[in-house]
Amino acid sequence: MARLLSALSGGVDSSVATALLLEQGHEVVAAYMRNWINEENIAGDCPWQQDIEDAQAVAEALGIEFRVLNLMDDYRDRVVAYLLSGYRGGVTPNPDVMCNREMKFGVFLEYALSQGFDGIATGHYARLRRNDDGTTDLLRGMDPGKDQSYFLALLNQAQIVPAHFPIGHLLKSEVRVEAARLGLPNAQKKDSQGICFIGDVKMSDFLRAFIADEPGEIVDGAGRVLGRHHGLHLYTFGQRKGLGVASPIYKEAYVVVAKRPELNQLVVALEREDTPLLHARRAVVGSLHCANHCFFQETRRLQAQPRYRHAGAPAMIEPWSRGLAEAGGPAVMVTWDEPQRALTPGQVCGFYDGDVLLGGGFFEEILYDTTTF
Repeated sequence: MARLLSALSGGVDSSVATALLLEQGHEVVAAYMRNWINEENIAGDCPWQQDIEDAQAVAEALGIEFRVLNLMDDYRDRVVAYLLSGYRGGVTPNPDVMCNREMKFGVFLEYALSQGFDGIATGHYARLRRNDDGTTDLLRGMDPGKDQSYFLALLNQAQIVPAHFPIGHLLKSEVRVEAARLGLPNAQKKDSQGICFIGDVKMSDFLRAFIADEPGEIVDGAGRVLGRHHGLHLYTFGQRKGLGVASPIYKEAYVVVAKRPELNQLVVALEREDTPLLHARRAVVGSLHCANHCFFQETRRLQAQPRYRHAGAPAMIEPWSRGLAEAGGPAVMVTWDEPQRALTPGQVCGFYDGDVLLGGGFFEEILYDTTTF
């Protein structure tokens, strides 16, 4: 049995995970990571105080020690700065993936190990497989609708080996049943939404607290002005909602297909299977991380997952060279068997062999078969 520090957020998933560890005989201490308290008064629900109270109530019900860790400075430096830098640079970052790499399995794990814990536990829907060679594979969670392994695509062995995912073998419905069986005081609490560790806050409202709007034109592929946007950083490729441009054709919506920062123009088109710049089969993925053994040094077939709530699709990867500088670390050219919708620079691509997560990296360049309207 191990001495573990369990990340207790106040939600049902982490609460059940903590309780199951105790049933398994582990020595468990619970800790709430206080990363954000909304000093900017951003519109939305940032329920950190209620979450702390809920987490403490669960710890008291389980009879275990409870700590509150103030990690706000680290969160700003490692996650918020990354988020804002990405949007200012014209790409779409992924704060949830970075939260996991830099906070839960970064600062939080480092704290746990420094305090003499053997590892940490979280309420992620993911599984672990301990191998005879001493390494640990990270696998998809059993619930296909809740699998969160994609958000762990940038972790390495040093972060995975001391990890524990007590609910990864359960369906979400089973976790709710377990919460009731265990008599947890938050068993009926709704799942949280929104930005990692912040709450139910719209990304556009969050960004406006740090980046000023810079309105410009919304145009079609021919350059015809269709409307006005509030700032290119507030839109992402493949976005349909919130454009404020009415479609002239029933049941066909406009979708974002490009940005022209030099003209401050947002380019939209009616979404169809042959819409230029909306679907692509090839992309360069760089800054690669390996979950266990290195997977990108030779050409091979695997499943590549370009976003959360995507099952992953068959693809071929091959090592890719950017030239002598090799800025951004190792990269691969990914070629899917079938075109993928709205591949987005800055987002994360996860790579799998069946249920086993091999690793991941960031989309750097999307290559289209059709480049003009």
